[in-house]
Amino acid sequence: MHICGYIPESINEGAGLRAVVFISGCKHACPGCFNPSSWNFRAGKPFTKEEQLRIIQEIADNPLLDGLTLCGGDPFFSAPACTDFIRKYKELCPGKTLWAYTGFVYEKLLEDPDMRTLAELCDVIIDGPFQMELKDTTLLFRGSRNQRIIDVQASLSEDSVITL
Repeated sequence: MHICGYIPESINEGAGLRAVVFISGCKHACPGCFNPSSWNFRAGKPFTKEEQLRIIQEIADNPLLDGLTLCGGDPFFSAPACTDFIRKYKELCPGKTLWAYTGFVYEKLLEDPDMRTLAELCDVIIDGPFQMELKDTTLLFRGSRNQRIIDVQASLSEDSVITL
């Protein structure tokens, strides 16, 4: 797995102050994507275990951070590798949240065992492909009106999509 970016503090990719990791690789190729350079699975640099631990420790040491957001690319194309990273994050950063962006719809994530495992570790998922014809710059944390902000844990409990 590669990453093509890391922002230690951001207010744009989720509620509160968040660290953001951009996972390389995406096959959705949404027209109008804000980050097409992230589509290549080898974009950026290898996301080594050492780099993962460095970022997790940086997040743990920053009391101002509310959590971590996975962006891309699409982290769900690298679900098994992301899951290992996020399990370590959850272990070392208890009380901090996890948000993730994906071009998959939530229901499809639950159908794939690897993607479901990663989804179940998330607190919030912004789902759905960016659709240029539905672009709306007034939306909070989303680029197009088809995308949903999903409360994952509530959705799993209710066995129905619960949006925020």
